[in-house]
Amino acid sequence: MATFSAYLRSRSDEELVALLLRRPDLATPSPSTLSSLAARATSRSSLERALAGVDAAVLQVVEAVVALHGPSDPVTADDVLRALGATDAADVALVRDALDRARGLLLVRPDAPDVPDDPDARAGTGEAAAGAGAGAGAGAGGGGGAASAPDDDSPLVPAPGLAELFGPYPAGLARPSDAGDGADGPAARPGTVGALLREVPPGARSVLDALAWGPPVGVLPAPRTPAREAVQWLLGQGLLVPGDARHVLLPRAVALALREGRTHRTLARHPAVPSGGVGGEGGFASRAGALSPEVVAAESGRAAEQVVRLVAGLVRAWEIEPAPVLRAGGLGVRELRRVAGRLEVDETEAALVVELAGAAGLVVDDEEETPSFAPTAAVDEWLAAELPTRWSTLARTWLSTARAAWLVGTRDDRGVVRAALDPELVRPWAPRLRRSVLGVLADVAPGVTLDAAQVLDQLTWRTPRSVPPEHAVAATLREATLLGVVAAGALAPAGRALLTAVTGSDGGPGLVLERRAGPVADPVAEALAGALGATVDEMLLQADLTGVIPGRPSPALEALVERAARVESRGGALTVRFTPESVRAALDAGTTADELLADLAAHSRGPVPQPLEYLVRDAARRHGRLRAGAISSYVRAEDPALLAGLVEDTRLAPLGLVRLAPTVLGSQGSTRELLAALRDRGLAPVAEGANGQIVHAERVVRRVHGRSRRLAPVSPAHPADDGAPPSAARRERLAALVPDLRRAEEVQRAAREADRLAQARALELREAQQRLVDAERARTASDERAAAQGVDGPGTGSANGTMSAAARGASSGTAGGASSGTAPGTSDAAARASSGSTAAVPPSTAPGTAGAHHGEGVTGPDAGNVGTAAAAARSTGTASTTRPAGEPAEGTADPATALGILREAVADRAQVWVELVDHHGVPQRRLVRPLRVDAGRLRAVDAARDAELTVAVHRIASVTRVPSAPEPPATEHTLPDTSTHDEHDPPAPPGAPTEETHD
Repeated sequence: MATFSAYLRSRSDEELVALLLRRPDLATPSPSTLSSLAARATSRSSLERALAGVDAAVLQVVEAVVALHGPSDPVTADDVLRALGATDAADVALVRDALDRARGLLLVRPDAPDVPDDPDARAGTGEAAAGAGAGAGAGAGGGGGAASAPDDDSPLVPAPGLAELFGPYPAGLARPSDAGDGADGPAARPGTVGALLREVPPGARSVLDALAWGPPVGVLPAPRTPAREAVQWLLGQGLLVPGDARHVLLPRAVALALREGRTHRTLARHPAVPSGGVGGEGGFASRAGALSPEVVAAESGRAAEQVVRLVAGLVRAWEIEPAPVLRAGGLGVRELRRVAGRLEVDETEAALVVELAGAAGLVVDDEEETPSFAPTAAVDEWLAAELPTRWSTLARTWLSTARAAWLVGTRDDRGVVRAALDPELVRPWAPRLRRSVLGVLADVAPGVTLDAAQVLDQLTWRTPRSVPPEHAVAATLREATLLGVVAAGALAPAGRALLTAVTGSDGGPGLVLERRAGPVADPVAEALAGALGATVDEMLLQADLTGVIPGRPSPALEALVERAARVESRGGALTVRFTPESVRAALDAGTTADELLADLAAHSRGPVPQPLEYLVRDAARRHGRLRAGAISSYVRAEDPALLAGLVEDTRLAPLGLVRLAPTVLGSQGSTRELLAALRDRGLAPVAEGANGQIVHAERVVRRVHGRSRRLAPVSPAHPADDGAPPSAARRERLAALVPDLRRAEEVQRAAREADRLAQARALELREAQQRLVDAERARTASDERAAAQGVDGPGTGSANGTMSAAARGASSGTAGGASSGTAPGTSDAAARASSGSTAAVPPSTAPGTAGAHHGEGVTGPDAGNVGTAAAAARSTGTASTTRPAGEPAEGTADPATALGILREAVADRAQVWVELVDHHGVPQRRLVRPLRVDAGRLRAVDAARDAELTVAVHRIASVTRVPSAPEPPATEHTLPDTSTHDEHDPPAPPGAPTEETHD
């Protein structure tokens, strides 16, 4: 069976591009090699992200493959169809499409034969494996289907590390055991489960039914009870297996028999949506309705005009009197209530207005010694723009901001009320939630309404592993309605344009609106302008001092109403009323009575009514009868009676009024404060200059410099499988990236091969030197024994001649020659000494390599040395390699690739050589079988030491996979995964290996 990394390397460039398009996180940042890409694709975070973006059908298919897959249980597409209960044509098509998308995301892959890493050989097998891989081409950005469906008989394998994401019991089934009597139980033998289930008594049958659909762990009943007797009967028949002292486990084979081979109760199907939607199943839902496009557009325009007016009102209020900032940041509750009262809305809507203004950069914290929220310089440009453009800025801000305005007024974990503009209101998933909610509304026919529950049902189907809270969905719909993006539960035309413009019709970032006016056409503003209709520049003035504007006022008429009237009602028509206070405000702004009447006449359908003209004239006559100056300031009047009681008025005490003359009062307050206090008392003073002329003081407004910002584009709602076609630029970038990854892989492979050859050469030279030393020692020992025994003449000469021959053979091999064999007459003792000494040489422990078959495939200038060392080894009768049995030719010291190899070994239950570095920096090589890689730790079984090893991954210097090297049967153990199992899991069997930890 090919490993995950080998399978990935065997994919064509088109298939790899398709994978990167479906799983964008794999290419961000760009991986260095295909091995690092494989490691990233099997990482927990990437797998979680991929699963978070698939719908319920794909999730069920993947979980079924994980639950059914075992060491000796191949899973095919037909098995998945039976496990999910797909019988009719529609269900079969649904499951096959989900399986194709799971293959396209590489969550599931075919169990293909070993794929060679050689590029030429890979090219020959690429065409044969193309049908089994993830498809590219047209399916790259769409549904994720494969280019060609693989054979149903081809076994399916889940991606390494995927099983850990489904918990200890995927689909409510116990995991298959390495041993034959593990989680499958003794009853798992073929033909025994069905017969036993037919003999189960009624009391025991209820126990099995309770555990059938998971979790498969049950608590032992109290002793000497009927329930305990039923459980004991099931344990005796092998239909249950013991767990710990208090729990029992339902074997997987028994559970599948009880379920009739099903892994899930029902197949996940797309929920019913109103007719005309993407799903098109089930017709209209009972809670759904349809509105005419005209009604939706009218409601959207009304809400859009309202929110723009509210934000403008907030800005104008804070430019005169900025709101203070709380010590912990944010806007106080009393200030929010003041804003709500001024804008005549509730606090929830006021919080949204404040958050919109802050997120759009219209108001910021001025960061003064006494900080306050004040408008920025961008406000003037925003106020000068047309209403559709202003709304477009607010709508884009709402869709892209990470701030959650609906949390204002709620309490955090500490019980503190969350304030508007609080820095803690950031929720990174908020833009994606808004995009998802609007995406559901966009997938139904225009005018079709959906409530929060129906939207949540759709989101539960689309992303079952990342379902948003119901209150967040309801709040998003409420905010969208207040903005005019949604009207009466249906997505407005302007909302569809917003969704397309911000997220991009090609799946990439949409148009980013700058904080300045420009000639760039804005489709969002254009869509809203069509819903608003034409502006109205005339007003119907009535004798009761009211005016009616039949439509949306023009900018000039809106400025007149804001300056001289008060709005009474809004709706299809705008009703305003002229009061002495509103007329006096216009006069205070510098407008004369004649100018005001001329403006009214210019915008009136008929002549200005006489009562209104009298009101304006009377207000102008009274206006300025009192005049204030500075002492700090003063107030004077021609008639002393007008100043009567002002000095004694306690409400004016903070002004420090003093009588300077019968017609003059002085004040310690500023002229602005004095004028405001007198006007609050019902008088109509004006300011005058040093020459006694009336001065119409302009309002003092504040502006601060806000940070230049751009609206961030919203990421797609389903980044792994969102169905939107990828952008051409992104496809081109990925198409250029894949060849670079292949080249980097070849460079890395060549570097490993060069390192392997160097290590082999060094080892051969060390062995040759060791043999010379051993031969010399053997000769010396033989001479000493001969001298001790008094042997002389031919015996000594024979020994000497033999050792010299051996030494000369070794010496000539070291110098570059080669000995064809052992010299005649070599003594058995010398041969044994030489062989024994070389057999003790340990394997190479160089990081990044695991040794090699030395002398094989060596070319270049090192060939003579390696060949000479091999010949010298043959001359002494010893092997030239000391590699342990089953050790492969190459390994890796790259951390990302090492993690990928470990995850593959966990999935394949294979052995690996790991090089560990202890606390003293001393490396040691261990042959282990990995059990789990999670949270920066490796759990593995070391069969040689009969121990379980737990080591931090940062202490692993290199990892090398051992292909097809099963563990010795005498040292196999079935180990519980203590990192994920809880008290319900069965205990370790007797004689389980001890644990060893390296942090």
